[in-house]
Amino acid sequence: MNRKPSAIKVVRDVLKIERDSISDLITRVDKNFEKAVELIHTCKGRVVITGMGKPGFIAQKISAMFASIGIPSLFLHPAEATHGDLGRVTSDDVCIVISNSGETEEIIRLLPLLKKIGARMIAMTGNKKSTLAKHSDCVIDVRVKKEACPLGLVPTSSTTCMLAAGDALAVALITRRNFQARDFAFFHPGGALGKRLLLTAGDIMRKDHANPIVTEGAMVKDVLLRITKSRAGAAIVVDRHKKLIGIFTDGDLRRHVNTDPHILERKVETVMTKNPITVKKESLAQEALKLLQDRKIDELPVVDERHQVVGLLDVQDLLKAGLV
Repeated sequence: MNRKPSAIKVVRDVLKIERDSISDLITRVDKNFEKAVELIHTCKGRVVITGMGKPGFIAQKISAMFASIGIPSLFLHPAEATHGDLGRVTSDDVCIVISNSGETEEIIRLLPLLKKIGARMIAMTGNKKSTLAKHSDCVIDVRVKKEACPLGLVPTSSTTCMLAAGDALAVALITRRNFQARDFAFFHPGGALGKRLLLTAGDIMRKDHANPIVTEGAMVKDVLLRITKSRAGAAIVVDRHKKLIGIFTDGDLRRHVNTDPHILERKVETVMTKNPITVKKESLAQEALKLLQDRKIDELPVVDERHQVVGLLDVQDLLKAGLV
């Protein structure tokens, strides 16, 4: 009686087959990839991506990826296309048509219609001699030696290569379009990613009554009362011209309390940290977080373009904003 292979062995075998399939794909990267990137980059309309069955799900993911980097894109179901959805496609569009065989019935039916509209076509197929390949402007060759499925029927290696090829096109376009983190953030305003990329120090800083500002001649006991009332972890110290000269933190208090029994009666200017590190109001909150972590401090005075104090940023504010 033959024993079935363990699940661990099957999983490892599948991953090896898919890894090898992508390795083979790397060797076939040619001018067609370059032409596809250029067609998409110069597209005046949208990138319409279509595929039937499992390749259709890959098409949806690639379309979502393009949209996330600012390339207008939509998924077109090939069967629905011939029942009215073809009106979504214009002559300014570029269509990425995905089919492993290149002979999928719904896809073949769609080709002459896309041609008639005047859209440019990029084929992503495992058959360079297929009908799809012959009618496309360029062909991304995603053929695989075998599917990871033991029956050789379930799309596995082939869809993995389709997905990898789509990711490769998207990343190449990020470089081609000089797409930056701030651009990416614009299309991802929600969740932790948007917060990391969009929030500025000015958005989450403590200001007004929550930002304790004291003068250099203030007594430490009065400064502590001000800090407590503001529920902050530090006070910003300014001179009579309201220019930033220092910051007084709980760390400063701890450093002096054991050696100076009269610290509460001292002027804050004698025990404060002079010339503190600051962050600009328009700086990204993520940059402020890195500054706090690198310098091992908990508070930062926030200044405007004239270097005037406008707020206080506490590590607790970054925690509340979900950045830590």
